[in-house]
Amino acid sequence: MQERIDADKGAPTVGPYSPAVRANGLIFTSGQIPLNPETGEIVGDSIQDQVRQALENLKTLLEAAGSSLDKAVKCTVYLQDLHDFESMNEIYATYFNGEVPPARSTIQVASLPKGVDVEIDVIALE
Repeated sequence: MQERIDADKGAPTVGPYSPAVRANGLIFTSGQIPLNPETGEIVGDSIQDQVRQALENLKTLLEAAGSSLDKAVKCTVYLQDLHDFESMNEIYATYFNGEVPPARSTIQVASLPKGVDVEIDVIALE
């Protein structure tokens, strides 16, 4: 059985998809970009600011599902420019600094929605 997860205070979706789905004890999030949940505007000129906002959006979404970033088991980070890897990692490490950080893939992509520099999705335990 699948259940759609929406966060009342989460960033708005930019297409016809679920923000997150609960299935078989896992939470699968859609990719989160650095949208301000209140205004729908892109946040941050720097990669650090954009990573921080994308992770805050993921945190809000997971908490709405009764989960948390601490329960993340897999993350995928999509970067517009792989040269931003170290800067992204600096902020990312402050959100996933537990004993067992999630597995992660980082991929450079040709472009991202709304011209942002980063998009991140997560698979987490309930």
